[in-house]
Amino acid sequence: MTNIMAKNLHGRLRVLAQNLWWAWHPEVIRLFTDIDPILWRKVQHNPIAFLNQLTPEQIENRASGVALYSRINYAFRRLNEYLERQGTWGATHCSNLHHRPVAYFSAEFGLHESLPFYSGGLGILAGDHLKSASDLGIPLIGIGLLYNQGYFNQRLNADGWQEEDYASLDIEKTPLEAVTDSGGQPLVVGIDTRNGQLRARVWELHVGRVRLLLLDSNIEGNSTEDRELTSRLYGGDKRVRIRQELLLGIGGAQALQALNISTGVMHLNEGHSAFAVLEEMRRLMEYDQIPFDRARRRVTLCTVFTTHTPIAAGHDRFAPDLVEEHLGIFRKKLGLSHNDFLALGRINPGDRSEPFCMTVLALKNSRWANGVSAIHASVSRRMWHDLWQKRREVEVPIGHITNGVHVLSWLAPQMHRLFQTRLAQDWTIRMVHPDVWEKVADIDDGELWETHQALKTRLIHFVRRRLIVQAERLGHRDTIEQIQQILDPQVLTIGCGRRFATYKRLNLILSQPDRLARLVKDPYRPIQIIFAGKAHARDHGGKQALQRVAQFCFNPDYKMRIVFVENYDYNVARHLVQGVDVWLNNPRKPLEACGTSGQKVILNGGLNLSVLDGWWNEAYNGQNGFAIGRGGIHNDPDIQYQRDAEFLYNTLEEEVIPLYYDRDRSGIPRHWIQRIKNGIQGLGWRFNADRMVKDYAERFYLPSANALSSDDNRLF
Repeated sequence: MTNIMAKNLHGRLRVLAQNLWWAWHPEVIRLFTDIDPILWRKVQHNPIAFLNQLTPEQIENRASGVALYSRINYAFRRLNEYLERQGTWGATHCSNLHHRPVAYFSAEFGLHESLPFYSGGLGILAGDHLKSASDLGIPLIGIGLLYNQGYFNQRLNADGWQEEDYASLDIEKTPLEAVTDSGGQPLVVGIDTRNGQLRARVWELHVGRVRLLLLDSNIEGNSTEDRELTSRLYGGDKRVRIRQELLLGIGGAQALQALNISTGVMHLNEGHSAFAVLEEMRRLMEYDQIPFDRARRRVTLCTVFTTHTPIAAGHDRFAPDLVEEHLGIFRKKLGLSHNDFLALGRINPGDRSEPFCMTVLALKNSRWANGVSAIHASVSRRMWHDLWQKRREVEVPIGHITNGVHVLSWLAPQMHRLFQTRLAQDWTIRMVHPDVWEKVADIDDGELWETHQALKTRLIHFVRRRLIVQAERLGHRDTIEQIQQILDPQVLTIGCGRRFATYKRLNLILSQPDRLARLVKDPYRPIQIIFAGKAHARDHGGKQALQRVAQFCFNPDYKMRIVFVENYDYNVARHLVQGVDVWLNNPRKPLEACGTSGQKVILNGGLNLSVLDGWWNEAYNGQNGFAIGRGGIHNDPDIQYQRDAEFLYNTLEEEVIPLYYDRDRSGIPRHWIQRIKNGIQGLGWRFNADRMVKDYAERFYLPSANALSSDDNRLF
């Protein structure tokens, strides 16, 4: 092959790497893996970093050795066909959004482990939303912040206590592209505050057909304090938080304006971005010379707000003086008095001691508001009832769209191949239709079981590698040989990966140590548990709960059967949800907004063991998984904890374990597999992100866009 052809091959791989489309197409991921599997793992599955370490000639030599030419060219053509395709669902059903796309604001986006702009469920959900909007062809632009250090990396010390460290992002090793203005200079937005202008430059990331704009305050002209604003996700005090949210909301809206992007709908994913509605009101007042009340009405008509947490601490509140310091200049542009402005974020406008709440601002200025499951919507209506005191609680205008997951991002390649051969050829674009999943019933039990067992074995090898790294860091090299034998693919494997917040109760299964010891050491029907999760850096109670789990892992009674995997991230989550037999989820009801991890497990041939909260309350039918309790709630959390622990152990001993180990002569658990099939067949079409995003489009985006009259067709 000539130098020109080698460069062309390298160039096509570079094009593939620049668009996150590759991240949910396993055949493209296999291209990078097959070129150099060791390097691919070393760079943490980052194709830009991967290609930066290989010359075109090296790529050509390795490609010729494993016959990758046609595969690379095929993947390149597929990407271009995907980007150019006209006949998408969005093209047919969302034509009125093509010139006025949806602006989707979120404080975090979880797209892949190589892009650490996320901490947990909110970010993963936002990333899945973008990917499905891309697949469906729904015109949508994401707006977020570029965190130079992201969320922290987690390490446990010898006592099992969580320690945090941060690594700076190398832009050269990402597919981020600098956005430029009409003069070819880096696009910079600026927000005037009483202590100076806060500025940020704009970067762009391509997620299939969707653009994601990310704001970065680490630029010349900002103070040292402001340059560090976008360094860490959810770090710092209230002052840092309000300045981050100014960048996200007001700065994000300004970026759209600077790019001449006229959006028809604003979707606020949680209250962090609620300042965006104020910037759009200001722009309308200036552009169309209309008063504040009319501008507010027009913005409200086309704003969608999704709330994600029933925990009071999860809703940002700021003191009046902090709001005035940062938005005093801005409120004058809106023509509002100090108290009238603060009233926009207060439940009781006349209460001058009440802080300014971002969720209240969003609720008061959105036409549509929703929770992320039926129970969560009910909790939210109760939580915010005081905003609508003249209405009955059931009439509070907060509905629900239950979350779903982006199937192709979370489905194991082995399961993908199985579905590709057993379901309809077009199943990936028709997955919201129940009939697509009917053929799951016809999959051979043995084939499904072998596929799942292969995934579990892969998970166990992954866990062992991570534990060896941990042991070497702590100087425990004498334990490496033992680690290589830890966990058993033939044993019922329970996964539990969550944020270590106290209400999530990750240590519920540890509450009866003697009973647990009997289960893990049972000579005939043992269990093993894989834990993973981070506690917030300032959550002492969460860290204590995590330490208790870690100390169980160190205990000789459980050492071969209970493990903790450090640094829970996209990659760890992917391995867990694809390989475990059972996903354990036992938060204190009704504090689980949705809990989408279990949806990923279902798709990969695992079963859920969960309290009847969030999505599982809508999904469970008695034949597609297992329930902890009967859905009741006790007013005393301690009593509820004791009852749920008893329900958990009883369900394990009486239902889960017997069913798993009930094998026929060929060693296949037929009744267990039937539950797996019931889960995939009955839940695959309901709890995927394509269905979720279609719901948003049909129920909120299209009515919002249609609300614009011919006289008001330039809302944003």
